[in-house]
Amino acid sequence: MMAGALRIGPHGLRTPTAVLAPMAGVTDRPFRVLCRSLGAALATSEMISADPQLWTTSRSRLRRDHAGEPEPRIVQLVGADAVTLAEAARMNVDLGAQLIDLNMGCPAKKVCNRACGSALLRDESLVARILEAVVSAVSVPVTLKLRTGWSRAHRNGVRIARIAEACGVRALAVHGRTREDFYNGQAEYETIREVREAVDIPVFANGDIDSAQKAHAVLAHTGATGVMIGRAAHGAPWIFRDVNFFLATGSLPPPLAPRSRSAIILSHLESLYAFYGEHRGVRVARKHLGWYCDQLPDLDLDRRLLMAADSTATQFQLAARRLERWCEGNPAAAAA
Repeated sequence: MMAGALRIGPHGLRTPTAVLAPMAGVTDRPFRVLCRSLGAALATSEMISADPQLWTTSRSRLRRDHAGEPEPRIVQLVGADAVTLAEAARMNVDLGAQLIDLNMGCPAKKVCNRACGSALLRDESLVARILEAVVSAVSVPVTLKLRTGWSRAHRNGVRIARIAEACGVRALAVHGRTREDFYNGQAEYETIREVREAVDIPVFANGDIDSAQKAHAVLAHTGATGVMIGRAAHGAPWIFRDVNFFLATGSLPPPLAPRSRSAIILSHLESLYAFYGEHRGVRVARKHLGWYCDQLPDLDLDRRLLMAADSTATQFQLAARRLERWCEGNPAAAAA
């Protein structure tokens, strides 16, 4: 696949490319920095409520922490009121956001019950008011994450995409499911293809892209500008390396050696501990260690001990010792 270039406002990207999807509870600063270092062209923050009254919690403050993060820094906002979203966008730009992404794709009940996320797809006039208000409020590019519609009977993703382009939105990411589908069944890419044909702004295809080969196939079918990868990056942040190499050459890169993977995992743990501190750091790391175990079945980390570890030092030592034994027992380790 021939490589080209695209721009989202002042920010240039190589295309076709892979970007990290925003995921609540996952795409914190340590994970964004890690995925960027492994080839993700963009990495959007976890969604932040547009209501500034909710910004005083420690969790919210961490979500707005971009210290040392590669540019461009992207903040995703969720809300249902145009004025509130516009003000939140201005405030986040003042805090260092270089792109503002709007969430109209989250299917979670607690989000949709507040008429936010993918619930907004039911009201196209409100979508237009929100997009016009936010685009007018900030000098940085505004992007939009959406689904193909609220339900299978009302797939209006193409109409929403046209509205977004007309309002000045600079790029779209489209998940190939409706809100009704949640994450069930298989993503469909025909609607994403229709969206790509309907607009002239960049479109990123999202949903069930779990390998370099799948990324290539989805791009070939949809004509999308790039792919957005979410759940497949859990425990495998190196997927961006593989996708980028395959899109550039048509073949997979040599697999990362165990010692290289070990270094990535241990570095990730250290960044989580530094970011969250002792108490929360060990808890957040459990989730990621579980995913690494799922992705590397031959690693054979002792999940029971890792999940029971009550300090970062103990957890890190347990992981480091098992990773070292894994590397020593694997002949491929010497290729690291």
